[in-house]
Amino acid sequence: MNTYLSAALSAQPAGQGVVSSIEETVNSVLDPVVGVFSGIVFFSVGPFPIIVIWLIAAAVIFSCYFGFIQFRGFKVALEVVSGKFSSSTDPGEVTHFQALTSATAATVGMGNIAGVGAAMAMGGPGAAFWMVVAGLLAMCTKFVECTLGVKYREIDADGIVNGGPFKYLPVAFKKFPRAVSSALTGFFAIAILLFGVAGGGMFQANQTAVQVREVTGGDEGILGGPVGGLIMGIIIAVLVGLVLIGGIKSIGKVTEKLVPAMAIFYVISCLIVIFGNADMILPALGEIVTGAFSPEGVSGGMIGVMFVGFQRAAFSNEAGIGSAPIAHAAVKTRRPVSEGFVALLEPFLDTVVVCLMSALTVVIGGGIVFQDSMAEYQETGSSPDGVLLISEAFGTIAGWWPILLAVAVMLFAISTLITWGYYGLKAWQYLFGRSQAKDNVFRVILLFFIIIGCMATFGTIVDFADAALFCCAFVNILGLYMLMPVVKDEMKKYLADRKSGKLYELGAEDDAHLAQIKEEQGNA
Repeated sequence: MNTYLSAALSAQPAGQGVVSSIEETVNSVLDPVVGVFSGIVFFSVGPFPIIVIWLIAAAVIFSCYFGFIQFRGFKVALEVVSGKFSSSTDPGEVTHFQALTSATAATVGMGNIAGVGAAMAMGGPGAAFWMVVAGLLAMCTKFVECTLGVKYREIDADGIVNGGPFKYLPVAFKKFPRAVSSALTGFFAIAILLFGVAGGGMFQANQTAVQVREVTGGDEGILGGPVGGLIMGIIIAVLVGLVLIGGIKSIGKVTEKLVPAMAIFYVISCLIVIFGNADMILPALGEIVTGAFSPEGVSGGMIGVMFVGFQRAAFSNEAGIGSAPIAHAAVKTRRPVSEGFVALLEPFLDTVVVCLMSALTVVIGGGIVFQDSMAEYQETGSSPDGVLLISEAFGTIAGWWPILLAVAVMLFAISTLITWGYYGLKAWQYLFGRSQAKDNVFRVILLFFIIIGCMATFGTIVDFADAALFCCAFVNILGLYMLMPVVKDEMKKYLADRKSGKLYELGAEDDAHLAQIKEEQGNA
């Protein structure tokens, strides 16, 4: 492997012109297409993009309708994910914990690193405040969609689960004419495919290549030229392709180990920066809070920074998008709402905890690079490489610490890529049917765009990913509104069974364990 890599790198001068030409072609083709696509999706009334309002309104409405279950049910969620109410005979493919890590792998990724950095460069420190608010509200949206993902799933004779929006949207739209229902669900599937390619593939690969390039000498280093980006894209594509072949069980086994490990490393690194500058914590929090309500130099003022925060939060946690229910549908359970409780933990982990860590790290350790990024965005409107702001902050720990970040970034990216590969495959199968040959065509397309992502400009990828993401949200949330009474009924029954002790019996391993559980309940 090292021999081939060295040979490829030494051949850069010879291939530089060809690859540079490919890079220019990629950007020249993508830029106008993305410009039109993004302009349509983010149609605004004044400074307010209608689709972002659609997402914010849904999170608020669901939170009120379900009595802020994301807070009342937090303890229940922890009990469920620990397996307290689970049985080995429950139908499905993966455990509650594996379903959570598989779905979290798609959300705790570059959106929490590069996305936070980009949001703060565009909207100032105050954008982080609104990201946290959005995360707290989004917990309920995730609760609703993932409950439905399990409620209407289908399990094949071979045990393969097919669930998520492709199953519950036709139920939600059954009152519409058949052609309208099919068109809406088909549009959703296409949007999932597009985001899987752009947000799940190109975005992750792009920011991974940026950070690896940064720690290997920058633009003048061994991976600085277009050939370096091409090589990074091929390496990432190969690693992702190997895992995708195994399906959701393989993904679950990888992510249940990878996600906690990389999250722990990333959070510890952020904490070192934050508590290593303990005297700056309160001033940094002050900047985040005051910046949310009295931002300086941000287009649209408070409303402008609010929309930046909510938009980047949606990219981070994907609540309401309809992606997470695909992974959660594979869970082993007999009670659909149990997975809704598990799912509400996702936005808390990735948007409240991890994003806030990232924000404090950037404000405290970003220094002049952070200030320059904000100034550059105000002057040019170009989206910054957000991962570099985190890298700059990590560099305050030790000069070599950004190298560890590069490793973490790659792991974040790979975990997100493999999960979005699974989501995209389900959309592909909905549109074109299931067969080994058809599935392999999709995998080749995804891996191709992973390579392209390492060669395209960051701003173009962000715009394309956002547009595709919010297309998904429009259709999915419409379906959630129509089916939320079903979820509420499931929720009430589940909480009643927990109160009576019936749920605890599901986790009994044998009669003796069941007797012990009943005794504990009687003494409680």
